Amino acid sequence: MKKLFLVVLLGLMSTFLTADDKPAAGAKDAAAPPAPPAAKKVHTENHINGGNLADDYGWLRDKKNPEVAQYLEAENAYAGAIMRPTEALQQKLYDEMVSHIKETDVNVPYRNGEYFYYSRWEKGKQYQIFARKKGNLDAPEEITIDQNELAKNEKFMSLGAYDPSDDANLLAYTTDNTGFRQYRLHIRDLRTGKDLPDTAERVGSIAWANDNQTLFYTVEEDKTKRQYRLYRHKLGTDSAKDELVYEDKDERFDIGVHKTRSGKYMFLESGSHTTSEFRYLDAGNPTGEWKLIAPRQQDVEYYVYHLGDNFYIRTNDKGRNFRLVAAPTAAPGKENWKEVLAVRPDVMLTAFEPFQDFYVLVERENGLPELTVVSLATGEKKRISYPEPVYTSFPQINREYKTKLFRYSYQSLVTPPSVFDYDVEKHTSTLLKQTEVPGGYDLTKYKSERVWATAKDGVKVPVSVIYRKDLKKADGSNPLYVYGYGSYGAPLFDTFSASRLSLLDRGVVMAYVHIRGGGEMGKAWHDAGRMMNKMNTFTDFIACTEHLVANKYGARDRIAIEGGSAGGLLMGAVTNLRPDLFKVVVSHVPFVDVMNTMLDASLPLTVPEYEEWGNPNEKPAYDYMLKYSPYDNLKKTAYPAILVKTSFNDSQVMYWEPAKYTAKLRTLKTDGNVLLLKTNMAAGHGGASGRYEHLHEIAFDYAFMLMQLGAEK
Repeated sequence: MKKLFLVVLLGLMSTFLTADDKPAAGAKDAAAPPAPPAAKKVHTENHINGGNLADDYGWLRDKKNPEVAQYLEAENAYAGAIMRPTEALQQKLYDEMVSHIKETDVNVPYRNGEYFYYSRWEKGKQYQIFARKKGNLDAPEEITIDQNELAKNEKFMSLGAYDPSDDANLLAYTTDNTGFRQYRLHIRDLRTGKDLPDTAERVGSIAWANDNQTLFYTVEEDKTKRQYRLYRHKLGTDSAKDELVYEDKDERFDIGVHKTRSGKYMFLESGSHTTSEFRYLDAGNPTGEWKLIAPRQQDVEYYVYHLGDNFYIRTNDKGRNFRLVAAPTAAPGKENWKEVLAVRPDVMLTAFEPFQDFYVLVERENGLPELTVVSLATGEKKRISYPEPVYTSFPQINREYKTKLFRYSYQSLVTPPSVFDYDVEKHTSTLLKQTEVPGGYDLTKYKSERVWATAKDGVKVPVSVIYRKDLKKADGSNPLYVYGYGSYGAPLFDTFSASRLSLLDRGVVMAYVHIRGGGEMGKAWHDAGRMMNKMNTFTDFIACTEHLVANKYGARDRIAIEGGSAGGLLMGAVTNLRPDLFKVVVSHVPFVDVMNTMLDASLPLTVPEYEEWGNPNEKPAYDYMLKYSPYDNLKKTAYPAILVKTSFNDSQVMYWEPAKYTAKLRTLKTDGNVLLLKTNMAAGHGGASGRYEHLHEIAFDYAFMLMQLGAEK
């Protein structure tokens, strides 16, 4: 069997080996690892802004070319051969991860009208089962969707939108069976369990009008995947004849539709990375006019919520961290906005949760999330308190508008996900459920810390650290794992992971760096790491890593780093800047071909993301982006051991970016360290969709890291 595998492997790779790369005739060394694939070169040049972007691997963009899939499969075979000695470790890691999951479990039900809705898992099944009970939790279960049934005969299955009608008779939901994030709309009659013929393609957001017969939905452009049109569908009619309600022609903007928690209004949001605009409709009059709140203004965002006789509006028109204003629903124009909460330089207002008698301010302060409950009757403010210095807290699903309970979640690097109800009258939190972690997990064995590293320009950067107390060595000789993201103003949340125990229990100290470009410290933190400030993201990561080593959290020669998507850009950039600093790099769906992608306006995301990275058609942006683009800055030098992972159906970062990056790096690296490219041929941006399949992927990554760090035990 092994011989057959090697024959197939060498046969696949021979397509991509040049004459110089192929082993000499008669060469026999059974102990030697197979030679890596070498992609053919087809030289092209792009002369722009006084520069020249040379590219030998642009041919890999042709997904229909059979040589492309053959090359990716050859890389997969090579990765399998190199990782074969770790198969027992991979299985051990996988078994550990499964042992820490309560395989048959149920999520906390939430109330929506007369029903309690929830999802649950069954042991051995890849996907969740969605169900409900009428009136109380002792009532008979009604299964609304069994995702395992949807996944039959499919290699991938993702459930997108899930929205029951107000009368609870119908369920609108969307599915993606390729990983390309292209969803199909379905409408299920929950009284019969059967799907109706009403359907639509490339659907994003959905919302029912109050007549329980009209569904609004948005669709995406075919090539750019921009949600740009809003349609109105009447149940039982031909979807091909649905009325186009609105189209946003600005290529930077995506649209989305939703109904307010009060059930009174529907909102249509148009938004770019820096600008937004809202329209509203009486949800009881689905054929009525969508009215504009305030016209879009470049670099001003506003978000609208309904509460009583007012629209509450969160806006950054007077400062980057957002203020809160109110306007009467009868005349919500900007001239009638009255300030409720002013902009605060040290507190970011990230969201607003309205209820009939109170509202909740979702905030970030000092790099941490906060929830503040405000009584409408008295104006009294109560901030929910938390027991740990490093944590994450979110609003949970709150569908009821008239309630005295606010549901939220809490977790940390040490504490498993926990769901609470906060009583706004008693100011008390009641724990409803904490996720069980089987397999002997004892949270007292682990410690989390918040430390502050000094960036290149003197700015203090927060870092969250976790380790097992009895395994952390005072001399700083532990293996060190560092994870980062730092883009789009998205905070890196300090969440719990049962899978992480497999590294912690082998003595790995794990750190999560909250570098600029993310949103941990407010909008200014994002601004300081985007556009012409993007280099701060990368130098922050390096400074944080060096700080951890200097303070004996880990050994300088045992550092593993990981990131995905824009975090994969981070991996590529810091590896080019400091290849000597890292022992091993794991890069998921990495955005590494920055220049070629951002110069191609036909690709999904390119035009909208000019506001995050810059537009390289303009020379200043071109020159700056070229400084950090990982693909364009690869050089002849020694690199760490690198694992690059991608998916063939990724719609966010196309598979060819990591494929080109790997192919080019193979021709330049001067070291003997392993470089692997592993492609999931039947998935998208998030990898495998099934929970057990996903754990196998994590086990592969961990085995690669542990093998390189010498921590395989």
